[in-house]
Amino acid sequence: MSLLLNHRYALILGFVLTALMAVAIGGFEINQLAMARWLHIVAGIFWVGLLYYFNVVQIPALASAAADSSGPGGAGISKYVAPRALFWFRWTALATWLAGAWLLGSGFMHAFTLGMRIEGGSLYFLTIGIGVWLGTIMFLNVWLVIWPNQKKILGLTAATDEARAAARKTALIASRVNFVLSIPMLACMAGATHGLPF
Repeated sequence: MSLLLNHRYALILGFVLTALMAVAIGGFEINQLAMARWLHIVAGIFWVGLLYYFNVVQIPALASAAADSSGPGGAGISKYVAPRALFWFRWTALATWLAGAWLLGSGFMHAFTLGMRIEGGSLYFLTIGIGVWLGTIMFLNVWLVIWPNQKKILGLTAATDEARAAARKTALIASRVNFVLSIPMLACMAGATHGLPF
């Protein structure tokens, strides 16, 4: 089972097993809508899971490490964990957004206009549209705010100590905004087809 010892091989194995299962159940005909939904869900779990990891585990752990003068500090996390987590974080954000756009298909503009272009409106497009807007804000936050500031924090981009301190605050606030927005975004995404929780 050496495939399971490497995370990349394990991920590929999961995709291969899914493809085999799909062929066994449905033959070789590809249901594009189902595939788009599946990719959107898998990428979204990856992305939001990392968002929750950063906000609930890593950021508080780094704060504790910085406050503990007798401990090992947070250098190990900053050097080995954060760059890898941020790689997956930003690329799964892109994959989630693209798969969501694919899933919406011809309803893409109806979602972005919150169903207002449909005579009489549409509760589905209003609900999914709010989720789409929240997800888009989160996606843009990742690529335009969080990642550029994280590059300064991790030393991937040259920055003074003052610039790194400012980048920490900006990245933290942007990450917390995404953390907060993810909760209503998930309610809208699930609620559009499964009923709103309120």
